[in-house]
Amino acid sequence: MNALPEFWRSEVFHPLSVHFPIALLFTALVFKCIALFYKRETFRLGGSILLLLGVIGSWVAIYTGNLADGIVARTLCDPTILKDHENFAYTTTWIFTVAVMLDLICYFFSQQLGTLALWVKRLTLILLLIGNGFLMYVGHLGATLVYQQAAGVYVPTEDCQEFE
Repeated sequence: MNALPEFWRSEVFHPLSVHFPIALLFTALVFKCIALFYKRETFRLGGSILLLLGVIGSWVAIYTGNLADGIVARTLCDPTILKDHENFAYTTTWIFTVAVMLDLICYFFSQQLGTLALWVKRLTLILLLIGNGFLMYVGHLGATLVYQQAAGVYVPTEDCQEFE
């Protein structure tokens, strides 16, 4: 059995890289919502850091998804789901990217923005809510690819002889 080369298949990197951004971006939303009610710098800054790390991770997930695309697309019964997954992933990542840019603007230029800073924070929170909705749909499409079409999944022979 040749386990090392199987691990280094490029389509394996996508599921390895996609779960951290999902967790980080959802937790960033939770932190930002808590910061809205409790006005604590810890939650606001924590949410900003989680958001930034989640966006970086999302772009890594996009990159690894592109690596897997050419390999996985050949084995699918319905490749339109893969295209939808890709398109919604890009949309989701751009929504979060705009949110992190607004968050950074608000963080560094809060004094200059004055009362406008509150509206920028609200807009950032709205983008986080919308982005998390898109994120759930992208995850649903990804699960559909894996569990209904076996995208990137090694399917053993019927008698599993290769594992003996």
